[in-house]
Amino acid sequence: MRNVTETVKQLIIINVLFFVGTLIIKEPAYKILALYFPENPSFQLWQPISHMFMHGGFMHIFFNMFALYSFGSALEQVWGCKKFLFFYISCGLGAALMHTGVNYYFFQDNLNTLIANGFQKQEILQILNEGKINTRWQEILSVSDFQNFTSAYLGTAVGASGAIYGTIVAFAFMFPNAELALMFIPVPIKAKYFVPGIVLVDLYLGISGKSIFGGGGIAHFAHVGGALFGFLIMWYWKKNQFNNNRWN
Repeated sequence: MRNVTETVKQLIIINVLFFVGTLIIKEPAYKILALYFPENPSFQLWQPISHMFMHGGFMHIFFNMFALYSFGSALEQVWGCKKFLFFYISCGLGAALMHTGVNYYFFQDNLNTLIANGFQKQEILQILNEGKINTRWQEILSVSDFQNFTSAYLGTAVGASGAIYGTIVAFAFMFPNAELALMFIPVPIKAKYFVPGIVLVDLYLGISGKSIFGGGGIAHFAHVGGALFGFLIMWYWKKNQFNNNRWN
């Protein structure tokens, strides 16, 4: 079993401390540290960073931290701590940007539809800011549009998944022929096939609004955003023959 590297170890410790803290403090911690929609009064400038260290449950943090240990340690051994940390945080911010951008599109598109049908913008925002909805909106919007509209404004995002997706993309770049033995796949599969596959699945689920496990609440576009930023950074570094000594 690969030894955990120092930066990965510290990230895991921070995530666990945040998780234990939220078990104690509960809702107020999520109110302050989860990522809100920028127009929501609960949004704060630090949330694009702080949400990366928050998780919604034990299995959420377990799988994220296991992936961070499995893939992140290999990258840190090659890159060093500074370069890996820069990459990890950048992918997390990219995930937040993609998630927020998609939510902004859904919200504005449906807000314009409601305004075109006689609703007042200030009244709509006032109702949402109170954490409420107007059932008459459902007479104008489809079921999926109504869900996207309300969840974009009222929902929150937590988790390191975006940064993790960037990390596994980088792993596939660095070790494309590494065979991954996964509990839900009976045979080992090479990283260069597995990673694009799971990203495409997330993209499909995000667009379709479906879920493999029958539940909701998964920020699929945040996963795609983290993977996309990871890919772009790796592509840029490879194209420009990034100098590892710069980070030492």
